[in-house]
Amino acid sequence: MTIRLYDTSARQIRDFQPLTPGCVSIYLCGATVQAAPHIGHIRSGLNFDIMRRWFAYRGYDVTFIRNVTDIDDKIIKKSAEQGRPWWSIGYENERAFNSGYDALGCLPPTYEPRATGHITEMIEMMRGLIERGHAYEADGNVYFDVRSHEGYLELSNQELDNLLQPEGEGETGKRDPRDFAMWKSAKPGEPSWETPWGRGRPGWHLECSAMAHKYLGTEFDIHGGGIDLIFPHHENEIAQAKAFGDAFARYWVHNGWVTMSGEKMSKSLGNSVLVSEMVKNWRPIVLRYYLGTPHYRSMIEYSEEALREAESAFARVEGFVQRVVEKAGGVVEPAAEVPPAFAEAMDDDLGVPQALAIIHTTVRQGNSALAADDKEAAIARLAEVRAMLGVLGLDPLDPHWAGGDGDSGEDLHGVVDSLVRLVLEQREAARGRKDWATADAIRDQLGQSGLVIEDSPSGPRWTLGPR
Repeated sequence: MTIRLYDTSARQIRDFQPLTPGCVSIYLCGATVQAAPHIGHIRSGLNFDIMRRWFAYRGYDVTFIRNVTDIDDKIIKKSAEQGRPWWSIGYENERAFNSGYDALGCLPPTYEPRATGHITEMIEMMRGLIERGHAYEADGNVYFDVRSHEGYLELSNQELDNLLQPEGEGETGKRDPRDFAMWKSAKPGEPSWETPWGRGRPGWHLECSAMAHKYLGTEFDIHGGGIDLIFPHHENEIAQAKAFGDAFARYWVHNGWVTMSGEKMSKSLGNSVLVSEMVKNWRPIVLRYYLGTPHYRSMIEYSEEALREAESAFARVEGFVQRVVEKAGGVVEPAAEVPPAFAEAMDDDLGVPQALAIIHTTVRQGNSALAADDKEAAIARLAEVRAMLGVLGLDPLDPHWAGGDGDSGEDLHGVVDSLVRLVLEQREAARGRKDWATADAIRDQLGQSGLVIEDSPSGPRWTLGPR
């Protein structure tokens, strides 16, 4: 068994060889908390949640770090516009991000450090880089000298002479306009921290190099994030860390965007779809299916039609699960191992689309067993399906989705279930007295409400129909 991943730095799929046998260390660039998350933000966390789950299934001890950028130019700008403390805006949106991760079933990170909690580590890294001749201070700013690091731009495969990196506001005293700010000097009314070079605040890139060093050491296995972070963020992280003396990440893994009309989803473009709004209209488990089942490196073009297709596809899986549970007379435990074809797909650069095809094939086999009244075979197929769905975080019988620690959307499903069953009891009473017109009218009215009623040997059941 060998897991293979596409490594952006190598521009090819590579066999994964862990730094420490049996362990895997992952650093994911997480939320910049200037605004509430849209589904493009959450997709990255979800993709790496699936990666983490697969490594854990394969027996690895996973350390998963997902940082929070709680100070940057946009947060400071919003603080001034709204007349609110910067930390208030950051914390409010950090909670919104965590609510989104939780709603879509992402496991909590091992550690989730905030940038402002690691100023000491940033100062230590800047001091070391200045001593080694890779950074310098000018007008209270600290800049990284990009020409001092021979490997700069290898990740993004650019040429330094062709690079345009204009100065940011207040970034004065650069030796080269392409040098980037690790620390920005204090401005009136802005948050700041004391350093040997005067008061100021972190630049965007320094925090991740410093926090990866603190939590994962001088070298770790996988660094992840969206493809938009390759340059400048990840390129600058590498330069800082390696110039400091760290080997840094052995593999670089990047996920694709969620787009609308071909454009990256972004609040600044006005084309974002907030997670908090989506979960009001769609079951969170359906959103997870929609965002998590395309290949992590592919783009997802957002549309209501695509969401409805995902809802219908998941309903077929969920319906099979419900039918077998009824047939078995109780919960069927997941199989100890996933089918070999599923494992082969997941080992090959997390091939979720191919793995999902195995799930649907197994569901069809299970439905055939049900039709043949082969209870034993149906239960065996369900055990396999649950094992596979569990890896993807999509098992509808998992406590998170079944009401154990789910969100309000799943709780609402239970309320609706109670109400629908009251109506179905009225329909059954009408059928019992052979009032077929009333029974059919109730079924049709439920259908108009978006519910599909199916009569089974154990009684009627309902599911959400296609939207």
